[in-house]
Amino acid sequence: MDRNQRHLSAQIERVRLLLQRHLDGNAPSAAADDGGPIPPVDAQTMLGRLCATFMLSPFERDLLLLCAGAEFDAGVARLCATLHADPRRRAPSFGLALAVLPGAHWSAIAPTSPLRRWGLIEPGRGEALAEAPLGIDEPILHYLAGIDCPDPRLDGLLSEVAPGGALTASQAVTAQRIAQLWTGGAGRPPWPVIQLCGDDPLGQSRAAAAACEAAGMTLLRLHAEDLPAVPRDRSALARLCERELALGGGALFLNGTGERDGRSLLAFVEEMTGPLMLALDEPLALPRRPSRRLEVNRPNAAEQRVLWTGTLGALATGLNGRLEPLVDRFRLDGAGIEAACAAARADGADPDRFGERLWAACRVQARRGLDALAQRIDTRATWNDLVLPAPQIALLGQMAMHVRHASTVYEHWGFAGKTGRGLGISALFAGASGTGKTMAAEVLANDLGLDLYRIDLSQTVSKYIGETEKNLKRIFDAAEESGAVLLFDEADALFGKRSDVKDSHDRYANIEVSYLLQRMEAYRGLAILTTNLKNAIDQAFLRRIRFVVQFPFPDAAQRCEIWRRAFPEDTPTHGLDPIRLAQLTLAGGHIRNVAMNAAFLAAGRDEAVGMEHIREAALTEYAKLEKPVTSTELGGWQ
Repeated sequence: MDRNQRHLSAQIERVRLLLQRHLDGNAPSAAADDGGPIPPVDAQTMLGRLCATFMLSPFERDLLLLCAGAEFDAGVARLCATLHADPRRRAPSFGLALAVLPGAHWSAIAPTSPLRRWGLIEPGRGEALAEAPLGIDEPILHYLAGIDCPDPRLDGLLSEVAPGGALTASQAVTAQRIAQLWTGGAGRPPWPVIQLCGDDPLGQSRAAAAACEAAGMTLLRLHAEDLPAVPRDRSALARLCERELALGGGALFLNGTGERDGRSLLAFVEEMTGPLMLALDEPLALPRRPSRRLEVNRPNAAEQRVLWTGTLGALATGLNGRLEPLVDRFRLDGAGIEAACAAARADGADPDRFGERLWAACRVQARRGLDALAQRIDTRATWNDLVLPAPQIALLGQMAMHVRHASTVYEHWGFAGKTGRGLGISALFAGASGTGKTMAAEVLANDLGLDLYRIDLSQTVSKYIGETEKNLKRIFDAAEESGAVLLFDEADALFGKRSDVKDSHDRYANIEVSYLLQRMEAYRGLAILTTNLKNAIDQAFLRRIRFVVQFPFPDAAQRCEIWRRAFPEDTPTHGLDPIRLAQLTLAGGHIRNVAMNAAFLAAGRDEAVGMEHIREAALTEYAKLEKPVTSTELGGWQ
């Protein structure tokens, strides 16, 4: 610091002497270069670094020093006022610099000059250019003084990305490749843009920070959503960012994941020439800048095992084989694994239940992206709550078995090596409303210890071409981390659009269906479609769905069983006859509605639930369904 201050003071004093000589009438001609030897600039000082970074000529350097001197040295400001013959004009002007400083050239004040392009100095407005007061940019003034003062115009936009966190083997290789690109022959302007694609945003950030640490650089993050839409403002931000990087020896990490409008992003990237990394869903075509695309994906199974073992330490040996299901079912990044382990440790002291707590913590961590895109259903239903024919129960049991043993069959037994297609566990639940489709999905999710998310396809489908696929992509990408059970409700909204191709809208409707089935086939969890109209679905698409479960309308025996299970044990009842109740031709969902409404009627009258309460609630349900009640259904009721 002392060295920098002494050098800056000496350089400003040199400029002050030039002003004094000019005032005394002893200055050399401005056009001549005979002002005597100019002391060299110390390359290790802030002034020296700034001159080298922006390639300032000697005159441009002295002009910058003149502006800085007017701020730091009251004597320089007084001399400027005296030479201007106006006590109020204490700031230097370009006309004064042309007259006083050696090696003067008019191009130093041009908008394309380093001083103006990088915003080191700025002339005042409203006067002739040569007479306008020149001011040094405040962050540059602090920089010359050796004070670390980020540009306030970048507050809230740029944030430093500190290196840290465990890297997977593949991420470490990516970081090494970036460092080699930037420290080798390619590490000169224009720097190659590093495009980091893949499905692991945190891994991209960590690999980028590790690469910068290896290259001796700092990493600053900017979000693409913060880029101005106005071209002039966007260009100004690009120059400010690049100046900040150049002065601090840093690189920019531009987070463009989820960005829908790539035009602003592309324009901003091509404005810059400095070291830049892009985090993207898809690579960006850069016609005017060299670039390298690198993939950074979530840890694979082997990398997850390493992360789990390293994070758990000695606790890993006490899990008694429960670590492998965590790897199979959840695809967490390094931060997710660290957070899950910390939550499981803090949640209780019972070591025997650590595995359960760890599984629950993984479910919480895996919800991060999906909660904003779909409705999570609290799953409490069990196999005992399902009333279905035996073949349907057996088919649902097979589905659970496929999910549990997918890793064994695909990975250890080699089926994934034979084909990469059709490995997703997909199902179609078909049946009338209230026949148990959603409850069956709840039972499966509860049995597997996984979250259940309901996606309303009628809300996901968009009339705008291509938007439906984008909506589905976001859902499936977010779900990959958790392996959650996905329930796509109202599939008729999508499959009902399938038709013969008569125009472009028909063609895109078919593309949407194909995209959904393609993602279901690739999804490593369980994805379920529900429909009331199985016949509306093309047979060619049914072939691509692994399980088709038909939910029939319950017969009298099944309705009787549903009524037996309709009321919790704590509900007071009196004289209920399940056989007579089964005379009501209602599906299970409607039976549950009647039972709950009857319970409220009884509670309001401070009575136990009886047949009369159910009769009254049933009449309300039938009216809601606009369905007539027959004498047979209510025959024999008291």
